[in-house]
Amino acid sequence: MKILLIIFTFQLCSANIPLVVNTWNFINATQKAWEILNISENDNALDALTLGCKVCQDEQCDNTVGYGGSPDENGETTLDALIFDGDTMDMGAVGGLRSVKNAIAVARYVLEHSEHSFLVGNLASAFAEKFGFPNESLQTNFSLNLWEEWKANNCQPNFWKNVFPDPKNHCGPYTESNILADNTLTNTVPTKFNSRNHDTIGMIVISQSGHIVAGTSTNGATYKIPGRVGDSPIPGAGAYADSNYGAAAATGDGDIMMRFLPSFLAVEQLRLGASPEKAAKISLSRIIDKYPTFFGGIIVADKKGNIGAYCNGMEQFPFSVASADYPNSVIKYVNCANVK
Repeated sequence: MKILLIIFTFQLCSANIPLVVNTWNFINATQKAWEILNISENDNALDALTLGCKVCQDEQCDNTVGYGGSPDENGETTLDALIFDGDTMDMGAVGGLRSVKNAIAVARYVLEHSEHSFLVGNLASAFAEKFGFPNESLQTNFSLNLWEEWKANNCQPNFWKNVFPDPKNHCGPYTESNILADNTLTNTVPTKFNSRNHDTIGMIVISQSGHIVAGTSTNGATYKIPGRVGDSPIPGAGAYADSNYGAAAATGDGDIMMRFLPSFLAVEQLRLGASPEKAAKISLSRIIDKYPTFFGGIIVADKKGNIGAYCNGMEQFPFSVASADYPNSVIKYVNCANVK
């Protein structure tokens, strides 16, 4: 497949519906979602999103999606995923999913076969197994090697603070430090997140009938404290959709981003009349004002299929698009706020 690269510096693209757009250069996921979206005249936005994200899970995109990546401090890979339906304003999500590979499909089952919104941990896995999902190891030689190298490097980097021994120089186990915690705003965040540790694929699908869905799938932060769940499966943080207005999906430092609900804020800006470009900028600027060095990006699509994106902490943020104008999915870039 010939890949077309397009760089946007100020004006971003617009596209007619139907539309698929997702974070990063995960073009195979975009293309699968587009093919499913056009396989029949029936509304199959949920199928397109589920199967598109599954491609990234199977391909282990950037080793940040799917099994075999981002080991936690115990060497285990766990998965988070979310599907948000903009027609019904219903959702299904899983967090800390263990021993089940197809996290996005399990989120779909939570959406369609329960009155709950969010299942976590071992019990989310048990729920999946009731529907025939196989119990499989999520570890690979790659993830185990990462973990062994991390331990040999004094467990650097890690996500601990205000503990003893000093987590910047030592492995645990840790105990509470007798030094009083400093809870003042520092305006800087550690650079543990980057283009190879960015937390997620976020995808938006708009069907010909105007049904808008958004979703995420991730294996989370590398070397995270066991039990950590990031922004990806949190509605309004990782993704959000409202078929009356549009959708958004965010990616990056999930521990920072979830505190600001950037996807909800972007869709709310669409409701207030902002363009996707302006909605994306307003949403991330809320975070940048407090944390100028944070790493992250957001994609926004309105109900007509116009697209905007914004980012910080990298030079350019890639996102992938498929539409009638781009039936062979393309990768587009936006320059980031921190690049002058």
